[in-house]
Amino acid sequence: MSATTVTTTSTGTEEPVAATHISGLRERLDEIDAQIIALWQERAAISREVGATRVASGGTRLVLSREGEILDRYRQELGPDGTQLALLILRAGRGPL
Repeated sequence: MSATTVTTTSTGTEEPVAATHISGLRERLDEIDAQIIALWQERAAISREVGATRVASGGTRLVLSREGEILDRYRQELGPDGTQLALLILRAGRGPL
């Protein structure tokens, strides 16, 4: 994308070099988002399979100690927002309680 085709509306700046740089960064963000979405979906599918296998073998639907480990890991790596993210990830894999 050339500096002349990047608009203020899409980047928030009229400075051509900055607008082009912002556009490039946003392209990379879009690539990262696509990877996050794909990994989220893969993780949820694997988590559902773990749960189904556990229940089919006579186990419990949830293992709270495992969920606690995941919550702790996300909180340690990402801070308080990590806990919220982990809760969403866990829910995606097991569904609402």
